[in-house]
Amino acid sequence: MNIEEFREYCLSLKGVHEKMPFPNVPDKYSQDVLCFYVASKWFCFVNIEVFDFCCIKCAPDKREELQATYSGIKPGWHMNKKHWISVYFNQDVPDKEIKELVKKSYDIVAKSLTKKEQEALANSEE
Repeated sequence: MNIEEFREYCLSLKGVHEKMPFPNVPDKYSQDVLCFYVASKWFCFVNIEVFDFCCIKCAPDKREELQATYSGIKPGWHMNKKHWISVYFNQDVPDKEIKELVKKSYDIVAKSLTKKEQEALANSEE
């Protein structure tokens, strides 16, 4: 998978928009981070220049199992290690599994939206 395919997949999920929220930070790596949001909350981010991993939300009870199964899944970079994981591309995590994990992250975040945000999402265009 490459950055274009990954970005296209993330944007295919209902109500998703993207933003690069850190253009003015001194760290070049962080400047190149692209975040994917559902409503006002992000569910995934990736560095568009390096494209080494994505950071996504994960159910705490699944995190340890995933890390034990794949060497390419680590604790979330710069995020709460209980709720976020970093999934490395081009390692032992199949692209299909990465997409499933991104979708699960999206679902976790969508369920945490306010009732008003959930209604707006339900009524948004595909």
